[in-house]
Amino acid sequence: MSRLGAHILDWFGFGSRDHAVHGHGHHDHASGSHGHTHGVIDATIATTDRGIWAIKWSFVILAFTAALQMVVVALSGSVALLADTIHNIGDATTAIPLWIAFLLARSKPSPTFTYGLGRVEDLAGMIIVGIILFSAIVAGYQAIDRLINPRVVTHLGWLAAAGLVGFLGNEAVAVFRIRVGREINSAALIADGYHARTDGLTSLAVVIGALGVWLGYALADPIVGLLITLAIFGIVWQSARSVLTRMLDGIEPDVIGEIHHAAAHVPGARIVEAKARWIGHRLHADIAIAVEESLPVCEAKKITAALQDELFEHMPALAAANIRLANADADHPHEHGHGEHDGH
Repeated sequence: MSRLGAHILDWFGFGSRDHAVHGHGHHDHASGSHGHTHGVIDATIATTDRGIWAIKWSFVILAFTAALQMVVVALSGSVALLADTIHNIGDATTAIPLWIAFLLARSKPSPTFTYGLGRVEDLAGMIIVGIILFSAIVAGYQAIDRLINPRVVTHLGWLAAAGLVGFLGNEAVAVFRIRVGREINSAALIADGYHARTDGLTSLAVVIGALGVWLGYALADPIVGLLITLAIFGIVWQSARSVLTRMLDGIEPDVIGEIHHAAAHVPGARIVEAKARWIGHRLHADIAIAVEESLPVCEAKKITAALQDELFEHMPALAAANIRLANADADHPHEHGHGEHDGH
């Protein structure tokens, strides 16, 4: 597939989304630098603050976009633009579940929630997917209603301008949320970014419909609306699959491959079992390695520590790694563990 085709698929949400999982390429091994830092602030709090920052600015952009469209609604009296404006106002409110989720994710582990509340991000993601689905149903209903009951559209110039403003505002929010979501590995924030993109397409449909009406095709607006509805349903499927996969402890195949790749850089470490899962936007790994039975305990610990360093170097999103030892000839690891290591 050409690079243009790959970019188009990625723009619609059908491309790769694991940009933030791997910290560097093969050339970084020579430098010996790690993909994580030892600092004065916890990485989870830092990325959560980054998510809240993205949500705040997204809300500001969408609110400003809706305010501009409301002015044009008052001037033109367009029912289609009014619906799009109400939709944009509703979309701005999707920041609320994400905001709450990121705030709750900062809570420290408790005796009940021993891993913290990171999974509330997945719950927020499902709420957002539901909002996208609802918007798709509403858009489809309105398009079908326009086909059955055509209406006269006036003030086409103002209508097109307001639709363009809606598209640009939503696209700015989409790029913003998707990029930050990939930086902090938040499926919920990425899903909300694609939600904003669908809204931008809906606003753009207003422009295309206005152009079609201006050219004399009265049914151009509802036909374009139906096409956009199909695109929205496609993004609903992609976003729902991403969020549900994480909710069910699913993991991208590349993550396990990266674990094996890290182990390949540690002499004497052979992976017997590797598991990983996302808790919010942080990755947790459970790994069993095989070492020779005759190997002294101190040497085995050195191998474990070396593997921990390689894992955190390869995977900046990694929050914790639990490494257990197994016999070199065993098919399954022992129940006891060694070398548990939390993220920085």
